Amino acid sequence: MKPIPNDEDRLWEQHVFREEPEPDFTLQVMKKLDGVSMEREAEGDFFVKKSSKTHWMRRMGVAAAAVVILAGGAWFAWDYKIGSEQPAVNAVNNPPLPNIPVPEELKYSYLADDYKRLKPLGLVVNPNIHIEDQGYTLKIEDVLVDRSQIVVTVQQNAPDGSAIYSVYPEMGRIHITDRQGNSIASLASMGDPIQNGSIYQRFVYQLQDEIPDEVVVRGELGHLNIGSYYNFETKSYEDKEVTVDWSFQFNIDMTKAKSLAVEAPMNNTYTTPEGLKLDMTQLVRTPNGTRLDMNVSLSDQLRANVGEDWEKQMELLYHLEVPETNEYRVFNGIRSNARQAKFRLRDTSQLSLDGQMRLSETWDPAIVTVNAKKIRFVLDGYTIPVRDEKSLEVDLEKMREDAESYTYVLQFEQFGDEILFSDFNYKSLLGSYNASNGDREEYSLVLEGYGSFRNAFNGDHWVAVDQEGKEYPVEVMGFPDQPNTDGEYVADNLKLIVRGYYKGSGTKFTLKRTALINGEYRDVNWKVDLPSFTSLPWQK
Repeated sequence: MKPIPNDEDRLWEQHVFREEPEPDFTLQVMKKLDGVSMEREAEGDFFVKKSSKTHWMRRMGVAAAAVVILAGGAWFAWDYKIGSEQPAVNAVNNPPLPNIPVPEELKYSYLADDYKRLKPLGLVVNPNIHIEDQGYTLKIEDVLVDRSQIVVTVQQNAPDGSAIYSVYPEMGRIHITDRQGNSIASLASMGDPIQNGSIYQRFVYQLQDEIPDEVVVRGELGHLNIGSYYNFETKSYEDKEVTVDWSFQFNIDMTKAKSLAVEAPMNNTYTTPEGLKLDMTQLVRTPNGTRLDMNVSLSDQLRANVGEDWEKQMELLYHLEVPETNEYRVFNGIRSNARQAKFRLRDTSQLSLDGQMRLSETWDPAIVTVNAKKIRFVLDGYTIPVRDEKSLEVDLEKMREDAESYTYVLQFEQFGDEILFSDFNYKSLLGSYNASNGDREEYSLVLEGYGSFRNAFNGDHWVAVDQEGKEYPVEVMGFPDQPNTDGEYVADNLKLIVRGYYKGSGTKFTLKRTALINGEYRDVNWKVDLPSFTSLPWQK
């Protein structure tokens, strides 16, 4: 890899993983790089749904590849190939992977590279599980093992040979334990297909701090939900359930995996100005990646302002620096254009007891060099769902007068969200106005304008309060379902309906928004040099 020589190239790295290139530029790149393969990192995230986001990430990778080819100095994190005979360009200074055959179930994903790293070291186990009951087949082969994770690839077939994904609902009945039955691993992935349309699923288990020399993998699988099918008799779709015996057990010798790893305890703690506490506990290096463990907790004040499920949505924004090679890696949480860790674990089992969530990030050797002597972790910020109340004083009479002279702007801002109200009216929401009985309940105030939001609406509560203290519910219409390429939700025709507020209600009121939004905080200052090493056992 060509190291990054200056800050300009670092800006390229940040730009590639935060912004989308101009459409015309992307089009030209797509023409020049037709056939480029970029499956690794799009497949590496176990927590982001892979619909339009994955497509966008691949487009971004192609654009970044063009920067390498056309600009001749920048680079990007995905491996890519141009043509059938061109060698891969690696993002880090790793030795080439051995040219060995890869099993079919691992061939078409980043697991192929994992297999090539682990197989020569004796860290691939084939339990040869092949169970057939009532025509339903379960196969488990080529389990990838290191000190950090156990990756199990599962194939499931119906009697007609079609793929089924029935193990996923039963994941709680697959156990990784010691000989006494004590759990020694946590599920880090949810049974993702190897790729779209694949007949294989992968399950990743992260091993705990203390593991025995031998672990037991035991499956207690019986009741299967085959999924929805069409019943021609009832002419409707129904869920089909089958009872089969897919129970299995196999043991894994962990002595070699433990010997081919470097573990270093850590005691680095930082608390952000808002009260988010990060406590790094250890760094684990294996031939298949570098894992950083930390505990995350909140101060009482911050806890009072966040959503109930903050631990599921909180994301760290950080970058890694490798000083000796000047490598620079940006990790920006779960944004659509963000780089992701290879494996990620959020262990919330102790959250209710001590208020701490265990967070682990494992970086792929193709992204962060495992044999780097020094790696610096730099916290850039974090996002977390927070509650916030914002109010705006509305004067309809002044709004109407100033609108006629084009001088009035009613602006509402909150956490980067902005609404510009340009007009208002009283409109019927139920039908025509009933003049015979003077019924005004059908009419309500409608504020109209433009909105630009960095945060998707998530449990927002709007209310209008008149000068007498009476509250009126507010309904928001015109909010878009999806963000644009800049990650903003833009509403060109936004309407706020103040229910029951009519002309007789007055011309002045207070508009309040209590929002649960994904607040982003950049007021941090924390750098940590991760533990170094004298030698790596798998290189001997």
